[in-house]
Amino acid sequence: MPEIADDDALAPGRRRGTRGPAQDETVSAAIEAAAFDELAAAGWRRLAMDAVARRAGVGKAALYRRWESKEAMLVDLVARLVRREVPEVPDTGTLAGDVRGFLDLTVAQTADPRVVRIAVDLLGESVRNPALAESLRLAVLAPRREAAATMLRRAMGRGELPAGLDPELGTDLLISPLLLRLLLPGAPPVDDVYLDTLTTVIVAGLTAAAPKDADGERP
Repeated sequence: MPEIADDDALAPGRRRGTRGPAQDETVSAAIEAAAFDELAAAGWRRLAMDAVARRAGVGKAALYRRWESKEAMLVDLVARLVRREVPEVPDTGTLAGDVRGFLDLTVAQTADPRVVRIAVDLLGESVRNPALAESLRLAVLAPRREAAATMLRRAMGRGELPAGLDPELGTDLLISPLLLRLLLPGAPPVDDVYLDTLTTVIVAGLTAAAPKDADGERP
């Protein structure tokens, strides 16, 4: 990749602060692409700011002007990516249609092999790094779970789901089975037959997920 001009690598005598918004966006895009490529190739533990700068074709100072550390950079970039890519809440008019649409979007978002490698790597690192785990929970999991919760509220409003549905359990049912299949190394591929079957299972599970009262009856 050709070198992208950076204020800290200007020729002698050239004034600083003359970089326009378009070039700044170009630099930021190059850094983002380089950070994710490097993270997919090297993993969290081995990733270095120097390597990201080299891959992006910028000076290292361009990174440190934006973030104070590797962790701050990656959490911020992942959060931005999630905000752009978090599933739109399908509104097909039926619970089954919404569930299938949600699953299809999740599959599309993990089509890039780098996404799976990065997700597995960060998940493993977050077990050892509570601060990273909390950052990822807020930046990555919370928006996806809110999208799922919106679907559940809509289905309850249509009368397709019981009003007493546990929203946390319902969200788990919508998100966890497919993500486990997509992120598990060596798992069989996800095809339409699997997605159709999973949709049926999730809808049945959601319908049965309302808590029972003392007499064993659901409200």
